[in-house]
This record gives sequence, C-alpha cells and structure tokens, in this order.
Amino acid sequence: MPLTRVQRYLKHSSLPQLTVFEACVRLGNFTRAAEELHMAQPTVSTQIRKLTETVGLPLFEQIGKRVHLTEAGQLLHKACLDIFCTVEEMEHHFEDLRGLTAGHLRLAVSTTGKYFTPRLLAAFMQRHKGIEVSLEIHNRRVLIDRLSANLDDLYIFAHPPVDLDVVRQAILPNPMVVFAHADHPLAREKNIPLARIAEEPFLMREVGSGTRMAVEDVFARASLEPKIRMELSANESIKQAILAGLGISIMSRYTLGLDTDHTELVTLDVQGFPLESQWYFVYPVGKQISVAARTFMDFVRAEARERVFEHLIPH
Repeated sequence: MPLTRVQRYLKHSSLPQLTVFEACVRLGNFTRAAEELHMAQPTVSTQIRKLTETVGLPLFEQIGKRVHLTEAGQLLHKACLDIFCTVEEMEHHFEDLRGLTAGHLRLAVSTTGKYFTPRLLAAFMQRHKGIEVSLEIHNRRVLIDRLSANLDDLYIFAHPPVDLDVVRQAILPNPMVVFAHADHPLAREKNIPLARIAEEPFLMREVGSGTRMAVEDVFARASLEPKIRMELSANESIKQAILAGLGISIMSRYTLGLDTDHTELVTLDVQGFPLESQWYFVYPVGKQISVAARTFMDFVRAEARERVFEHLIPH
C-alpha cells in the first residue's frame, strides 16, 4: 500500500516513542514510565514531545494534578495497542517458523520424480506436522517455466537446465536402465552391446524431456541412432507400450516404482548400463530459501538414500 501518510512516523522513529507513550498511559505518570523503561524522566518527556510534534495534535491535557488523554491521544493509544498486538502476533509466527512448527513448502518435481517424492514428503511431514506442503508434478518444459517464474520454493530435476542461473545440489542417484517385456528375446542375454539395442524398435519420450536428452546423448556418444517406433509423452504410456510388445526403452529405474517387483517388465543387461546420473535440488541463484524448504533439503540429503534408493529392486 502507499506509505505517503505514514512517512513522517517512519522518519521520526516513532516505534520507540510509542513504547514510551504506551507506558505513560498505562502507568498514568511520566515518572513511573521512566522508571519502568529505565530512562531519565527528561528523556521520557522529550520522546512524548517529539511524538506530539509528529502527530501534530496534543496527546495529553492536565486538569488539576491529573493528566488525561486528549481525543487524539485516545486514538493514538488504540492504534498503539493495535500495532503492538500485530507485532507480537507476527513474532509468534516467526517463532513458529524458527522452530518449524508452521510454514509452507512448495515443491515442484519432474514426472519421473513422482515415483519417489511422495514417500519423502510423507516422512518429512510426519516429522514436521505443522508444515503445509504443496506438490506440483510437470514435464521438464513446464518445470523450467515455473523455475524461471520463481513460483515454487524448490524444484527436483533429473537434468537441470544449463541456460538458467540456478543452484543445483545432487540428492539421489538416478540410474537409467533399458526396459523390455519379460519375454523379449534379449531378456536372458548378458552384456548386450548398445549397437544391438539400436536395432530394436525403440519407444522414446517427447522432445524436450530430460529422459530423451539422456537417451539421445548415450546413442550419440556411441555414434548410433535408435530406431524410434513411437514417441510418447509419459513414462506410464511407455511402460504400457512395452507390455504391449511395441518395443524397448531407456528410462529411470524409478519408473518401475519402489518395493515393486514387476514380473512382466525386466531390465536388460546392456553394456554401460545402468547409466549413472543424479537427481538434483534446483532453485534460482539469489533465492531466499524458506526455513521449511531448507529443512526439507537437509532431511532429503540425510535420509533419501535409505528411504528411497535402497528400495529399488535390482533386476
């Protein structure tokens, strides 16, 4: 809101003066107020004089030996109490945030991150029951848009953007494996060359996805091109296509889920696999990380491997 009408109060440091004013009104005496505030009485009188000049109206009137509030003084006293109550309430909220008994964590993750993030959030929220959490799950393109607009507290990427000024912190291994149907001819083969994989009908994620970027990179480094049979925009769609016998694919091992032994999908024993990559916390450079977000980051770094990575079932 515009501060034009309160500029003179801010300019003259009125909050200490209001403290003196409140004590004078409550105790009914400048001398007693000075004693309570550990000030000399002339200092109290000076503060009241400066506050009166700021308001531009008399605050006290003396009738006989008694000092009374003027109408302006009564209005100021009510406003003074409101201000102090607001500040006290604000400090209570700050204390909650410092002790992490309140707060809000806004987290945004890539589509593959949905396979493990809820498990981490559930454990975190169990430990910090006062924290409210919102979780956004999007493809990489939307996630980058949200990051650019600074819409969330934290982002989890498998492939952080390289063209944005961001901080990234590795949190979890992200093994990439070759998935196939359990009855695929290569399912029982060992040490399969990548060139052999390039001959198979391949199911590819959409352009711009982090998974596709990783897949294109591994084939390019081997001077190979996959035989793309179909492009799909979701990991679940690729899993269903594999089960339907439409081809094979390279995806994050998390795509199969945690503690889930899928009997119809297998990971092929391919040379150079699993591909070693990482999951990352990402946020804009210069962002002020909230207490809730920083505590979640600490929690994940300390416990994600045990709670998530060690639950991936090897195939």
